[in-house]
Amino acid sequence: MNRLRYIAIEGPIGVGKSSLAELLSKELKGRLLTEEVDANPFLPRFYTDPRKYAFQTQIFFLLSRYQQQRELLQQELFNTTIVSDYLFAKDRIFAYLNLDEDELTLYDRIYKLLDTRIPKPDLVIFLQASTRVLVERIRKRNKDYEANIKEEYLERLVDAYNRYFFYYSDTPLLVVNTTDIDFVENPSDLSNLIKEIRTMKGGAQHYIPLSSRR
Repeated sequence: MNRLRYIAIEGPIGVGKSSLAELLSKELKGRLLTEEVDANPFLPRFYTDPRKYAFQTQIFFLLSRYQQQRELLQQELFNTTIVSDYLFAKDRIFAYLNLDEDELTLYDRIYKLLDTRIPKPDLVIFLQASTRVLVERIRKRNKDYEANIKEEYLERLVDAYNRYFFYYSDTPLLVVNTTDIDFVENPSDLSNLIKEIRTMKGGAQHYIPLSSRR
């Protein structure tokens, strides 16, 4: 575990990235790095009119994430354990899902200039869950702008994430199915995951935990 100085957690909307990142950062006595989702002024408008606001939303996220990552590299990466609730490279998942061809060409040019300048995680944890579970979790956290998220969009997003991480090889990868577990409500789910993290030696590893639901 000591060799993991930078852990990034990924997965579709509502899967529990932020909750797990917070729990892991406390467990590892590290620093929590959270994506500034609510600071994006275009996001509520995107969920109302995706076609009109996709590009503005995407570029804001790209530049915001880049700024965070650069500050991370310059200040603390080698001084403490960092647990992030996002992976910078995931930005392209949303870009390819939401942008048209011309917007994507411009986006890719910007992305490639930025990607080479940021640190890579020692481990990426990819959280999966069924669309049904994602809908339940999104409703439970009750954010106003997320009320406009359509289940069809979530299904496309889940497919896009699964395709992306099926071919992912940039860093060690732990794929975790969270459909039947709850890290927040069941401490044993968290402790079992930490045990799984300790076994990581490189490459990709899949973890399908037993249901903790009673």
